Amino acid sequence: PVATTKSKTIFYRRSHFSTHLPLDAVYSPSHSWIRKPTLGVCRVGLTKFATRMLGEMVDHRFEITDGTDVKPGQILGWVEGFKAISDVYSVVEGTYLRSNPILKEQIALISSDPYGTGWLYEAEGEPDPRCLDAHAYTGVLNAIIDKMLEEQQSQAESDSKP
Repeated sequence: PVATTKSKTIFYRRSHFSTHLPLDAVYSPSHSWIRKPTLGVCRVGLTKFATRMLGEMVDHRFEITDGTDVKPGQILGWVEGFKAISDVYSVVEGTYLRSNPILKEQIALISSDPYGTGWLYEAEGEPDPRCLDAHAYTGVLNAIIDKMLEEQQSQAESDSKP
């Protein structure tokens, strides 16, 4: 068993989605979170919003070698959910260290514990400067969810026309 400490969070809720966003993380516009568990090392995972969009996790692969220099936006590998497949991008400028070894046996942790044991990879370096704190990230979520709701409303209106 791995001992984890619970960090302080803010509760976010919009429409049918809710989550607790850890305040000790920063968030990328592409829905990754980054924490620094040790000096200079960034631990990266997917936000609950990302895992919700992907669905139940079924597979993943990192196509990068440990020790490789990485930059924000670089594709490191992919994750596959029941609903969708997505590239995993670097959100760190620095050196890729390793993927989370426990995911080989327990892929569902990406969804069931996205801010804890379900982290994806670690890299030495600095987070992408475009990353946001938890409060600013809620603005990104609001904009995306509002757009999804508008599209649903528009689709419902066009479906109801004779």
